[in-house]
Amino acid sequence: MIQTPTLHTPLAAPASTAAHSGPPAILLLGPTASGKSALAMALAERFPIEIISVDSAQVYLGLDIGTAKPSLEERARVAHHLIDLVEPEQSYSAARFASDAQRLITEVSARGKLPLLVGGTMLYARALREGLHELPAANPAIRAALDAQAARLGWPALHERLSRIDPQTAARLAPGDSQRIQRALEVYEASGQTLSHWLARAPQPALANEPPPLCIALEPSDRSALHARIATRFRSMVEAGLIDELRALRLRPGLHAELPAMRSVGYRQVWAWLDEGAKAPLADLLDRGVAATRQLAKRQLTWLRSDASRQVVDCLAPDRLEQVAQIMSKALDRSVT
Repeated sequence: MIQTPTLHTPLAAPASTAAHSGPPAILLLGPTASGKSALAMALAERFPIEIISVDSAQVYLGLDIGTAKPSLEERARVAHHLIDLVEPEQSYSAARFASDAQRLITEVSARGKLPLLVGGTMLYARALREGLHELPAANPAIRAALDAQAARLGWPALHERLSRIDPQTAARLAPGDSQRIQRALEVYEASGQTLSHWLARAPQPALANEPPPLCIALEPSDRSALHARIATRFRSMVEAGLIDELRALRLRPGLHAELPAMRSVGYRQVWAWLDEGAKAPLADLLDRGVAATRQLAKRQLTWLRSDASRQVVDCLAPDRLEQVAQIMSKALDRSVT
């Protein structure tokens, strides 16, 4: 039986005055369908935690089924943050996440609770832990002009233009990668400097004056088992009403397929299927959604495995809760010296 540690004042005090060497927060990361949310709820029965979502789709109002948002009952039992923040027509950036998460870590710690950041949006986790490069702000007028050019010429033509302006960035982008091509051209037109020039500057982590958050990674020992979970999960979302959820969202006049919310895995595939008149068999939609989710999980695992400092727990292990709780207990014991 693991003894739950008491959170003492030093955990909540600023790093400049507290005599602790432990993390200001704990990151529980993993690929989609690795069981992060359920595990976090179980941890809340052992530790006085508040959960901070690390999910780029759960920030959007109305995107409930396809993002596997915690239920209202779960949110009533355990405080959750960074869920249902913005309308789906709006955008929410990694930089805003880092700022919001930093503020919440301070607030949660001040309440004597442990901030547990849970999710699978690895760019958000990187923004918090490693920082982001300073880049020019988004410029709606430039983006609209680029969209109009792409409609006439196609994104491969804009990729060709980018290769003349910024060959280093163009070399790592596919000709059809509209979102990133647009951003690279937007940065150049807004600042007169290439994206590669801006990225050459060292980023500053959001928690620059704090110990880095401890990262616990839920990773599968059997990739095929994770794939089976992914298939079951997406099928369950469709059965729970994902298609109808998106049909209702599509009635909103300002919503379109290129918005970040609608580019989320699952929603993007259902949108395309509906655009085709929903004429393809439902099995075809299921195949597309599962394939896209498997690709997402692959990218998430690649990112996790690039982090040598993470502590890995097999998400398929029967004792995964005990393993994660043990890691957290040891980290908290070190933080209250």
